[in-house]
Amino acid sequence: MSIILQSTVGGFSAQFMRKLPLVEQAMRERGLEPSEFVISKDYAGTATIPLMGPFVFSYSVFFGEENFTVTEPNDMVFLDYFFKRVLAADGPPELPKRPGLIRRLLGWMAQPV
Repeated sequence: MSIILQSTVGGFSAQFMRKLPLVEQAMRERGLEPSEFVISKDYAGTATIPLMGPFVFSYSVFFGEENFTVTEPNDMVFLDYFFKRVLAADGPPELPKRPGLIRRLLGWMAQPV
């Protein structure tokens, strides 16, 4: 079964819905059952400019007796954040180390002319 989705603001984007099965598959691979999760999408606040909607949404994730809420500008930013949390169930993600500015500058200066 899939993650249960709820929304008071018109649903989730098509791109979100296309990528969600990949997130659910990653959850199953890590021993998490997607059907135990509920994702709720709401407006994060009131509009600050008349006639315009809010610029951010509040996403609440419920699982078991636990929950967390994040505020993101759109569905895909939230889904990327959620996917990283799923991957973190195994441990922190490996981030490629990029040399610092000084090391890059020294490396560039050390090259033959």
